[in-house]
Amino acid sequence: MNKPLIMNECGDLRKMKTRLREDGTAEYRLPLGEGRDVPLAPLIGRPLKLEWTGDIHCIHCGRKTRKSFNQGYCFPCVRRLARCDTCIVKPELCHYHQGTCREPAWARDNCLRPHVVYLANSSGLKVGITRAAQIPTRWIDQGATQALPILQVGERLLAGRAEVALKQHVSDRTQWQKMLRGAAPVVDLAAERDRLLQLAAAELAAIGEGLERLAAAEIHIRYPVLRYPDKVRSFNFDKQPQVTGTLTGIKGQYLIFDTGVINIRKFAGYRIALAA
Repeated sequence: MNKPLIMNECGDLRKMKTRLREDGTAEYRLPLGEGRDVPLAPLIGRPLKLEWTGDIHCIHCGRKTRKSFNQGYCFPCVRRLARCDTCIVKPELCHYHQGTCREPAWARDNCLRPHVVYLANSSGLKVGITRAAQIPTRWIDQGATQALPILQVGERLLAGRAEVALKQHVSDRTQWQKMLRGAAPVVDLAAERDRLLQLAAAELAAIGEGLERLAAAEIHIRYPVLRYPDKVRSFNFDKQPQVTGTLTGIKGQYLIFDTGVINIRKFAGYRIALAA
């Protein structure tokens, strides 16, 4: 039997912090304000309540806002910040070299860095890109159970172009409901890499120099889930400010309750009271 646990915390949500343990299990902490991280492993299998207080603060400038945009920003920041530009979702549209980037210094630190093109298995086979420094965080955030880096490039623009070439032959999306119903069937990622690189060989060659093929090892990830839901019901703080139930697991950026699931990253900046 679990020992009694009493916890009361309040603060502004941020996306969950993750790390991959040596045994291949994803470990999670829930940030609630500056320097306050709640370890989530002790809460799995216990009743948990999250209640939105009604306040939202921009995750960049901290101002109070009536509505959150782009997973945590106020409207002025969405209009001003490079990290909220269309090219973040569509990296092949990066316009730094045209001299029109909203924040050149931020782009130099984030976009003009080595990026990896990868294959992952979350709800099925997909292609994606991430900064090399974001491995394996990116895969955990997507709920991937397998991942394999296949190409490395020197900047985000080239990674985006390579992804465009490959996604003509494979999806670049995760079906989040399917991902939350359990682990996807195992895929031979090395064989899929060879197949896709051959199919997209002409398009990749047209990108020019700068694509380095990787001979990396496949990564396997397990998630702390006691039980997956048969049907995925999603909570929304804007419609239902209180979420209660037994925490049965965590996968991707979702807390899984016996009553439904909630995407923590979607509600970044929301001030939450947590009780366990």
